[in-house]
Amino acid sequence: MSQEQYETFKLGDWELQSGEKIEDAHIAYKTFGDPKSPAIVYPTWFSGGISRYDPIFSPTLLILPPALSDNFWLIGDDKLLNPNNFFIIVPALFGNGQSSSPSNQPSPGPFPKVSFYDNVRAQYELVTKHLGIKHLRAVLGWSMGGAQAFQWATQYPDFMDLVVPFCTAAKTSLHNQVFLEGVKSSLIAVKKSRSAGSGEIGLNRETAEAHAWTAEEKDVGLGALGRVYAGWGFSQAFYRHKLYETVLGFKGLEDFMVNFWEKWACSKDPENLLVLLQTWQSGDVSQQDPYNGDFEKAMASIKAKALVLPSKTDLYFPPEDSEYEVACMKPGIGTLDVFPSIWGHWAGGPGDSAQDVEWLDNKLSQFFAENEGGSVNSLAGKLQNTL
Repeated sequence: MSQEQYETFKLGDWELQSGEKIEDAHIAYKTFGDPKSPAIVYPTWFSGGISRYDPIFSPTLLILPPALSDNFWLIGDDKLLNPNNFFIIVPALFGNGQSSSPSNQPSPGPFPKVSFYDNVRAQYELVTKHLGIKHLRAVLGWSMGGAQAFQWATQYPDFMDLVVPFCTAAKTSLHNQVFLEGVKSSLIAVKKSRSAGSGEIGLNRETAEAHAWTAEEKDVGLGALGRVYAGWGFSQAFYRHKLYETVLGFKGLEDFMVNFWEKWACSKDPENLLVLLQTWQSGDVSQQDPYNGDFEKAMASIKAKALVLPSKTDLYFPPEDSEYEVACMKPGIGTLDVFPSIWGHWAGGPGDSAQDVEWLDNKLSQFFAENEGGSVNSLAGKLQNTL
């Protein structure tokens, strides 16, 4: 990927919740629209990057592997996220290979433990100090991007009018952590290493060789990770109805496993994925002041109007978890709606299901229209922007 496709903002030595720091850190980002328009932050997800939408898989369909996908599929003149109406900021997670990551640090070594809190604090610096924005119209995102939207809403509750997390959670559930343990363990097994537990990486880092991956280790380890993930990204009904053939254009299950899932996984850097997995497993909006582990208190702190959109068939972010999140919000803050989809987690992105894209865009349009300039945060933002 060429540097011209995104910009970077230098953060200096970035202190982390863990007590560690990323030396000479930077955050990658891309913007769309006029900086004078209402601003929206739309963060990246697990393994997602800032890149063009290039069809590289199916010869007949414009299918993009999740490894190379980006947020751009939900941005356009025909969408709610219209650059003619909004200033859209897409920041990249630490560990995605574009923001500070193991793959771009100057010397090999263990990457520090990072959290969603650390990522969102960096994004806040980008938005306020570099881009000069005093208030956001909204923060929204899919999967790990949605977890960052929840983090924004609890970390800076007065800074935005609206928040729309879809196919995600404000706290990584125990079941989700277990799923990710399987994904992580399949990768590091090739290094003859075991997981040290949820939220940890577990690789032996005593030798320089521990940081280097041979071509064979990458091929075997990442291929295994892709096959483990294949059972989670899409629902049972997706496979039962063979949508990988009828919609995505693959010739059969093995073709899908090799040329979608393995190809996705093998295009990534294993150390980067380990950082993202550690960040995801540790997700919990209550792990910050002033909540100190009180999840219900954290959710009750949200002031922005929230539209929470789980998928009916998501295997790791089920609607039941979202129902609890909305129930913890103050009256009138949260609204729950459910993707009526059999695409599982993929209902929320990255744009492969045209029907789900249309459903999501319609929900966003309706939500933004219903909350046009009516919240306390919106009025406060307008006042700030005039000062």
